Amino acid sequence: MTSLDISQKALPAEIDENFVGTRSAADDQHALGLRAGEWVQVRSREEILATLDANGRLEELPFMPEMLKYCGARMIVGKRAHKTCDPAIGIGGRKMSNTVHLSNIRCDGSAHDGCQAACLIFWKEAWLKRIEPDKGGQRPSPVVLSSRSGCTEEVLHSSIRIPPAPGETEQRYVCQNTQIKFATQPLSSWDLRQYLEDYTSGNVSLARLTIGLLYTAWRTVAEAGIGIGTPMRWVYDVFQRAIGGSPYPLRPAGVPKDKATPRATIDVQEGERVRVKSFPEILKTLDSSYRNRGLYFDPEMVPFTEREYEVERRVKQIIDERDGKMLRFKSDAIILKDVVCGSRYAYCRRFCPRAIPPYWREIWLERAPERHAPTDCDHS
Repeated sequence: MTSLDISQKALPAEIDENFVGTRSAADDQHALGLRAGEWVQVRSREEILATLDANGRLEELPFMPEMLKYCGARMIVGKRAHKTCDPAIGIGGRKMSNTVHLSNIRCDGSAHDGCQAACLIFWKEAWLKRIEPDKGGQRPSPVVLSSRSGCTEEVLHSSIRIPPAPGETEQRYVCQNTQIKFATQPLSSWDLRQYLEDYTSGNVSLARLTIGLLYTAWRTVAEAGIGIGTPMRWVYDVFQRAIGGSPYPLRPAGVPKDKATPRATIDVQEGERVRVKSFPEILKTLDSSYRNRGLYFDPEMVPFTEREYEVERRVKQIIDERDGKMLRFKSDAIILKDVVCGSRYAYCRRFCPRAIPPYWREIWLERAPERHAPTDCDHS
């Protein structure tokens, strides 16, 4: 049974009567208007499966098998995902309805053959219920799936793989990120309503909103080609140095078009501490498209330069959002702990809450100086 009008059927005991409506309208009927910082509980498997279509999706957004372990869990809303970005079709903004990110809940790739992208998971509000922070209650025990559900766990698992097309040998995958283009609509950077929701949702403080919009105005003038860009960038850098901020993120790269970008290996491993080199040093390793051996250095990575971080992991493979194929890195690509895109600079994705972890080449890093524990002599 692949589809079901649950409004005309007897409901399983595990599903709240007030929760379930027709699946085609569930996303709108059960919008919660959640804000960052609110407490929610993930609904039971039965309730969530009842919201999904025959492909395991709601409003074209898949509920992935990696999310099942969170059913019944109580968590905090990290940010409202009223907008996002989709690198697969360009970095333009996309709008999404009735969706949130829970506090740093990321996909572990366990059902997708070990994808290591560590993407922040999208949660439709129909899969959640608002609770009070001090509300008791235990995690519900697993329930036996009913044939009356709109979907089954078996469908969740089977729908994430697409057989190779004729003449192809590579497996293709379906995940939330490969489906963003279908689960969202284009969002113009000039649509001011998004910035109002950035603030009212609790995603962005008034101070950060103001600073971000001021930077947009500053950059517009600096890059307008009217002859004052160089002094404006100089003033920007002087001010940022004074407050301990980051340099202007758009500079000419250093490697000529006819030269290959350099590489360096320091063989850092998970758990080691590294220091990100300065922005001028990194620019010397990039071509005119801001790439080193094909890997893009995003301006959003500039705020992390000249700082120390722990290596989260060496990335070997991720699912390519453009075609759903597993992309295997031929050389170094490193994720640093607690380092994610802050959407500070780009016009088209300002304040995007997706928090994608950037990938780092080893040539952009160096081992951090060793820290020695203090001894009695140090205090004498």
